[in-house]
Amino acid sequence: MDNDNEIAGDPMMVPHLLPPPAGQPATIADFAALVRKTAADRARWEPLVRYDAVLRWYHRLATGPGHEVWLLSWVPGQGSGRHDHGASCAVYTVLRGALTERSGGRARTLAPGTLRYCAPGGVHDVVNDGLEPAVSLHVYFPGLTEMRMHEATEAAGRPERDTPVAGAPLAC
Repeated sequence: MDNDNEIAGDPMMVPHLLPPPAGQPATIADFAALVRKTAADRARWEPLVRYDAVLRWYHRLATGPGHEVWLLSWVPGQGSGRHDHGASCAVYTVLRGALTERSGGRARTLAPGTLRYCAPGGVHDVVNDGLEPAVSLHVYFPGLTEMRMHEATEAAGRPERDTPVAGAPLAC
């Protein structure tokens, strides 16, 4: 049978070939809009924020088809370590305080309202270099299933490169 639909097999068995459900975020712009909308709803997230001086605090705020929303707090000095998000993309913003993101040999100060995007496999480090606690909101799509830790190494005369840390634990 010559049917173009058969080239990819049964579309009902291959979810990535199906269009997203109506009304659900499907593009980077849609997820950026979800971050902005959630950030603006302070009554939804603000009462949940906690600060932990020992461990970076995080809370899954919401899930939806193919994505999840996380709320994180950072006391001064806390950071994520160099990591990537595996196959997931991320869009995030700072809600309170300031964070520093290091990637691609650059450091960026992220003030409240700053929106950032991380592609799958993109390595970065986020840290609270300030004197005040910070809060951030992250959307991962598809949902976060791994967070691979990396260590920086210096090669003679070459810029820093990222090396995955074997056996690194999954963290948000």
